[in-house]
Amino acid sequence: MRVHLIDGTYELFRHFYGLRRFSKGKDRPMGAVVGVLNGVLQMIEEGASHLGVATDHVIESFRNELWSGYKTGEGIEPALRAQFQPLEEALSALGVTVWPMVELEADDALASAAALAAQDPAVSKVCIWTPDKDLAQCVRGDRVVQVDRKSGVIRDAAGVQAKFGVIPARIPDYLALVGDAADGYPGIAGIGAKGAANLIDRFGRIEEFPDEILGERKPTALLFKKLATLRDDAPLFPTVGTLKWRGPSAEFAALAARLGDARLTLRADKALRTPPADSRTPTALALKATSRKTRKPVH
Repeated sequence: MRVHLIDGTYELFRHFYGLRRFSKGKDRPMGAVVGVLNGVLQMIEEGASHLGVATDHVIESFRNELWSGYKTGEGIEPALRAQFQPLEEALSALGVTVWPMVELEADDALASAAALAAQDPAVSKVCIWTPDKDLAQCVRGDRVVQVDRKSGVIRDAAGVQAKFGVIPARIPDYLALVGDAADGYPGIAGIGAKGAANLIDRFGRIEEFPDEILGERKPTALLFKKLATLRDDAPLFPTVGTLKWRGPSAEFAALAARLGDARLTLRADKALRTPPADSRTPTALALKATSRKTRKPVH
């Protein structure tokens, strides 16, 4: 059994700005929602049977109380923000498990879902669908992997180390030192990617750094590490079986019509009846991948 965990917030942003490149500034009201739904249906068509989507119901989380500069929802365009809740409703009507996060972030939900799924011996692989470097800390060998849908890269533990220079478990230390502009914390001045990897390779966790390495900046580095460390203890589901896609609900047809794309209903019904297609898509490769090497599909 393979489990697919999708970063719904990232996908919504990706589709929103992707569509804008072709719309000449005229945003389709629910265009990004339709794009995400089609993406999920494509995964199902290609063989994904157990899925869960994490979303940021609101952008703010408990981390905003720890660091005043942490990311907020300020600056999100109204046309994009207006699609947050409709996406959650649409995914639920499609029959896909959705985790709308409030106190925690979507990244925390993905980390928690990955940890829960990995505990089940019937699960042979967990695929986390997001390019967010935070989620690299959740990768475990070649059983829990990170998939970048846009680039097609499937990154296992060896791939994480090749990209960042540290093992997955040290990603929070790495991000604490180099910073994460997307999340709103700057890292430690004067320490770049290579320097951070070298320090971690030499000394291990930031907690174990000799005092003279960071000096008075060590408490700040530890705070940033706390921001970068994902929560993996959210009780999102009782068993992996609850993530199995069993088809759309009776309400999905009406919802698809309101979204302005009735073809979604036909696609969902067909996906329920038709065996998965054999292909070289990222989904198919993620289902088949067993090597510890970083893989990229051939087009």
